[in-house]
Amino acid sequence: MPANDNVFHFVMIKPTHYDDDGYPIQWVRSAIPSNTLACLNGLAEDARRREILGTGVDIRLSTYDETNRRVFPDKIIRELKAAGGKALIGLVGVQSNQFPRAVDIARKFRAAGIPVCIGGFHVSGCLSMLAELPPELQEAMDLGISIFAGEAEENRLDIVLKDAWNDELKPLYNYMDDLPDIGNAPSPILPRKHLVHTAGHHTSFDLGRGCPFQCSFCTIINVQGRKSRFRTADDLETIIRENVAQGIDRFFITDDNFARNRHWESFFDRLIALREGEGLDIKFAIQVDTLCHKIENFIEKATRAGATRVFIGLENINPDNLMAAKKRQNKITEYRLMLQKWRDHGATTYAGYILGFPGDTKESILRDIEIIKRELPLELLEFFNLTPLPGSEDHKNMLARGEWMDPDLNKYDLDHRVTHHAKMSDKEWDEVYQEAWKSYYSRDHLKTILRRAAAHRRGRPGNKLFLIAWFYLTVKIEGVHPLEGGFFRKKYRLDRRSSLPVESPFVFYPRFAAETAWKQLQYAANILSFYLIYREVKRNPGRRSYTDRAIEPDFGDSLDDLEMIQGTRGGEAWVAQNKRNREIVEKAQRAPANAA
Repeated sequence: MPANDNVFHFVMIKPTHYDDDGYPIQWVRSAIPSNTLACLNGLAEDARRREILGTGVDIRLSTYDETNRRVFPDKIIRELKAAGGKALIGLVGVQSNQFPRAVDIARKFRAAGIPVCIGGFHVSGCLSMLAELPPELQEAMDLGISIFAGEAEENRLDIVLKDAWNDELKPLYNYMDDLPDIGNAPSPILPRKHLVHTAGHHTSFDLGRGCPFQCSFCTIINVQGRKSRFRTADDLETIIRENVAQGIDRFFITDDNFARNRHWESFFDRLIALREGEGLDIKFAIQVDTLCHKIENFIEKATRAGATRVFIGLENINPDNLMAAKKRQNKITEYRLMLQKWRDHGATTYAGYILGFPGDTKESILRDIEIIKRELPLELLEFFNLTPLPGSEDHKNMLARGEWMDPDLNKYDLDHRVTHHAKMSDKEWDEVYQEAWKSYYSRDHLKTILRRAAAHRRGRPGNKLFLIAWFYLTVKIEGVHPLEGGFFRKKYRLDRRSSLPVESPFVFYPRFAAETAWKQLQYAANILSFYLIYREVKRNPGRRSYTDRAIEPDFGDSLDDLEMIQGTRGGEAWVAQNKRNREIVEKAQRAPANAA
């Protein structure tokens, strides 16, 4: 680079991952903004304000979310060399499935002699759970790529930036044993020019990290710790105001379980004050557990504060499977009441459902989905394959036992099967994943969901139709999970995975054009079909009187006859205990008033 002693470039890139053909999954508009990118950018902005590299040093920040913006390493390299000074490329928030793409990007910068550091859940998960570095991390370090494990608050990013500025970047920064306090930390923020490339022009942030539970498939408890750490209500207001000032008022709060944030009420009260006192049109999505309705006023205040969409870690309706995965906090007997309460308050409910627990078979999975369709008032259900993610207890145990796990990290996206199953063949597991989506989003069940919504004065069936179309068609037409979906797929011939050959333009471009045209026809046909169902439901004069087993309230012992409760040890035990409790109450009521 030309000599320039007063300039330092910090380029932050959130990588995507490759599709099955080896092309980065990118969209004109992506669905979910990156919280990690916002956090790192906020920390970097704070470091720049504090002039951590010395008075007069011009720290220049750049952010790239590769899910909606193409990264041109060669172009960035040319721009850095033309501007002069020093630079650091940060590949941030890298998950296991994104690690191969991150290294492909990093390799180009390293070939140009530019320092690179990779952080995120894959790095942190491996260092927290494994006794030795896995091969992919060692290979990255052999390329001269630095590794950052842990979180960057409490001036830890300062240390990395100073080391890069002084040409003293270390191979490894490991903060896994010392997770920072995040109260009063700099606000996560991304410039509006990047957020307009997300669907709905929204952004994300976290208000708490860590989880006290012990789910064996989870990485959060080992990466962010089991001790919960929180931002403050003042932090929340600052985040909201900074975003509203640039025209952003739609948010995704990324806390894994907002209901376990002990400051939830002060957060909601602050948002209510901003909405009702100042008229700010704030709306957001949160993630909660299946017992959130038992917290007094939680759902009431959440929806009043602006929560319109709620993601729930349902995971399974078989309590035996939940116990095997150490997810003891999920009580299937509470699912209906919880979902009905969110519905009564006008929130749209999403639920994650995991396929491939030890007790699953293809038949049992499809049977359970039919039960969910009949007995739970869910709007959206998204399916995941049980995956031994690096950083989870499952991964550590399978590695110790020498069990087969697919060596291609790119597949660790939760919608590819990466292990074998004791009761299902590989073919059956692959098939049931696709059949699960088709079953839940069948035309008949689509009509049922819309009828349930149209029956409620706050049901918003039109909004449900849009969300259902996006969720199902992303899987059916694009072949990717809705969480990594978006609008209008982009592909670039030269960006193909390094382990695969670059295709001829005479092959790539005609195929991509035909593929794009076919997809648009499929979208049009399916959306028209969905719309006709929606119109039929909306025009039904008796739509308000519709009811079914999922939305009718439960009284007395009516839960006993639910298929969801029957047929498992855990469910049968609940029914037996419930019966004993009723007998005790009835006996007490029959006893003479002066028996004591």
